[in-house]
Amino acid sequence: MSETAAVPTAALRARAEIDLGALRANVRALRARAQGAAVMAVVKSDAYGHGALRCAREALAAGATWLGTATAEEALALRAAGLPGRMLCWLWVPGGPWRQAIEADIDVSLSGMWALREVVEAARAAGRPARVQLKADTGLGRNGCQPGEDWAELVAAALRAEAEGLVRITGLWSHFACADEPGHPSIAAQLARFREMTAYAEERGVRPEVRHIANSPATLTLPETHFDLVRTGIALYGVSPSPEVGTPADFGLRPVMTLSASLALVKRTPAGHGVSYGHHYVTPGETTLGLVPVGYADGVPRHASGTGPVLVDGKWRTIAGRVAMDQFVVDLGGDEPPVGSEAVLFGPGDRGEPTAEDWAQACGTIAYEIVTRIGTRVPRVYVNGSV
Repeated sequence: MSETAAVPTAALRARAEIDLGALRANVRALRARAQGAAVMAVVKSDAYGHGALRCAREALAAGATWLGTATAEEALALRAAGLPGRMLCWLWVPGGPWRQAIEADIDVSLSGMWALREVVEAARAAGRPARVQLKADTGLGRNGCQPGEDWAELVAAALRAEAEGLVRITGLWSHFACADEPGHPSIAAQLARFREMTAYAEERGVRPEVRHIANSPATLTLPETHFDLVRTGIALYGVSPSPEVGTPADFGLRPVMTLSASLALVKRTPAGHGVSYGHHYVTPGETTLGLVPVGYADGVPRHASGTGPVLVDGKWRTIAGRVAMDQFVVDLGGDEPPVGSEAVLFGPGDRGEPTAEDWAQACGTIAYEIVTRIGTRVPRVYVNGSV
């Protein structure tokens, strides 16, 4: 897991402050929403850019009982760091580290016969059963086993392997396609298909520890989908899955990350002065420009050129011209804040700063991408930790 060490020079340039107290409060709010189901804290992609190890520890301390990752490598790194409890990883390719996952007591997801064959061989080599969860494709059309004959074959083969002591079927699960679109007809269709596929498996003898289909939006708005476990990803970090679902505050959540940088230069310029590559912005009159020393190498979207909002000296500014690899410019409109003044790209919004959702709207993307793409060159500075 990458925990970015804050070196003094980099900390002055930029920082992503991670409020672990907000994360713990979000876990508690999600547990209340889960109505008795267990909560999985999804910490894939370095906890959506927030730092997997620190966030996983705090989530467990706040009452999450499962951790979820996409890749085996992510889960194995958490185990190597000493994190306890149940873990699930779900994105596998042939030749993956099945045996290491088995020996680390990590649940692995299976979507087809090829994966079952590989995990069975790894279990034989490890001399212990693999904990496996069978994933059903209920309509997302991505990972997961197709209903019908494919599901019947996978369930039957997994039960045979379980009878031989090579696997333990610990879970049955799936994933929604449109839970962030309230009222979408696919939601009811997928839920019905999930009930059918889990019932089929259970009628044939599968006794799962957990059944789960609810992601963040389903956790927040669809209590009938909660089953035994909910998988909370983006909501854990205080970001709404969709503006249509509601704001973070609507669900008692608080954004965890605040991204800021220090102004590297403030200078007066005349009217007609081109700014950044291509001169897509030209000063309309005499003004002041502020240089913000972060760019697309730090994860600031180049699509934010000319649109990205930044709070400087108590006022919203907009990126002037192109975002470059290491820096961008804002037009300060004649104001002259001191060099070193804070430029806040996004945060909870308490001080009037933009939020990750504001950036998503400016860039034509989703807030998931805004927080996840912040790179390791930006130090994570953790505050309000408990463990």
